[in-house]
Amino acid sequence: MPGAARFLRIDGTPLHVRTEGSGPVCLLTGGLGSSWFDWDLVVPFLTPYRTVVRFDRPGYGLSAPESATRPVPTAAGEAARIRAVLDALGLRAPCTVAGHSLAGFHVEAFARLHPGRAAGLVLLDGSVEPAPRPLPAPGLRDLAARAVASAATAVAAPYLLGPTARRLVARASTVRREDLAPEPLVRHCYRTGRALRALLRENTQYLDMAAELDELRRTAPLPAGLPVTVLAADDGCRSSRTRDWLAGQRGLAALLGGDFRSTAPAGHLLMFDRPDAVASAILDTR
Repeated sequence: MPGAARFLRIDGTPLHVRTEGSGPVCLLTGGLGSSWFDWDLVVPFLTPYRTVVRFDRPGYGLSAPESATRPVPTAAGEAARIRAVLDALGLRAPCTVAGHSLAGFHVEAFARLHPGRAAGLVLLDGSVEPAPRPLPAPGLRDLAARAVASAATAVAAPYLLGPTARRLVARASTVRREDLAPEPLVRHCYRTGRALRALLRENTQYLDMAAELDELRRTAPLPAGLPVTVLAADDGCRSSRTRDWLAGQRGLAALLGGDFRSTAPAGHLLMFDRPDAVASAILDTR
C-alpha cells in the first residue's frame, strides 16, 4: 500500500517499515545511527516514479532492539535483513538498493550475496576502508558495547543527551549546519537506550564488516551489467581532507566498475543538503 507504515517481524524483531509511491522498487537504508526520517527530503523526488521502501534497523527509529541472543552485526546479516524485508512486503522482483555511509557495506553485500534481487546499486558517500582487517574477539566487543549502553541507560544518559547528540552530529554533517529532522521524532527516537545500543554495536563491528565485504569482493562478484553509482558529498572546501575523501569515493566507483558523481555543496548527510542529487542518482541507476 502506498504511504503505508507497518511493523514486520523479521527474525523475531519487529521492524518499522514504510512503503510509498509506485513503479519499480527502490530500497533506502541509512548509515550509523540513522532513522527513516533522514530520507524525508529525498522521498518526494522518487515517489512519482518508484515504490520507495525505507526501514529502521533494530534499535533505530521505531524498530525494536534485537534480543541479547542475536549474533553480532555483519554485512551478510544486514544483506539478509534487506532481503527479508522485501520478501515480507511481497516485493520479490529485482530492485535498486541505495545505502548511505555504513549502509553502503550492507547494500553492496546484498547485491553480491543475492544477485538475482539487485537491479541497481547506489552508494551515497559510502564508507571506504582500504585493506581492512577484522579486530579480535568480536563477541566480547559486542558484549562490551551492550554493557556500556546498559550502564548509560541506567543513569538516563540517552534520555538527557541523546537528542542533543543527534542534533550536533547532524549539524556537523551538513553544510547548512542544521538538523532538518522533525524535533519531536528526534526526541522520541534518540532518548532511548535502544538507539545507543544499536549504534555502539554497529560501530564496534565496523572494521569487521569492512573486512567481510573485502572478502566478498574476491569471492562473490557483482552481477554482470549491474548499474552502480557512487555519489560523493563535496563540501566545497579545498582542504586535503576533502580531496582525500573524494579520491576514495572515485576509487570505490572504479573498484565496482560504476559511475562516479559528486554533489556540492554537501556534507556527509547529503540527503539533507542535496536531496535532488540523491534522488537523481537513484533514478538514473536503473
